[in-house]
Amino acid sequence: MFSLIPKDEAFFEMFQKDAHNMVEGSRMLKSMMEDYKNPLEQARRIKDVEHVGDGITHDIARRLNQTFITPIDREDIHDLASALDDILDLVEAVADRFVVFKVAKPTEMAIKLSDILYQASVAVAAGVDVLGKPHADVTECNVRVNSLENEADRLTRDAISALFEDEKDPVAVIKWKEIYEAFEEGTDRCEDVANILERISLKHS
Repeated sequence: MFSLIPKDEAFFEMFQKDAHNMVEGSRMLKSMMEDYKNPLEQARRIKDVEHVGDGITHDIARRLNQTFITPIDREDIHDLASALDDILDLVEAVADRFVVFKVAKPTEMAIKLSDILYQASVAVAAGVDVLGKPHADVTECNVRVNSLENEADRLTRDAISALFEDEKDPVAVIKWKEIYEAFEEGTDRCEDVANILERISLKHS
């Protein structure tokens, strides 16, 4: 069966562009944690990437409003665009916290969490890349992201537990607890995207 009314396939390209921009933001955050030299400038560059992501999200929404026949359900297009945007928002929020809190240097746990968030972002982008392709299998993306999210959960619990046990400065406890939780929330949003991709795949398999 085929439709006499063509479907707008440009959404897939826009999602890929959005996902890879999100990966760039998470890569820059990872680099910031590993080479913490000028956090104000590093955070500003991440903010620039976040602005690009906002623009892509708005372009997707505008195209959705102008398109009669979409390649996948309209609600799935909206949910996927919003979820991708949420990841990059959290990447930017983490970087901003290091500036606002005037953090002298990242902890070893912050470096590890930034790497996990980056890996989860890469896995998400791999899942987005196969969206819309015949017989696309997004299961690998879902499994990978779920594993990384579980690891981030564990590391965050350990980090916060160590904070309350070892850190004597209550202000430092508040700052680092918020930073660790923001990292972990970023991996949660990656899992949200993976779940949306799997839902779309199941509908169109």
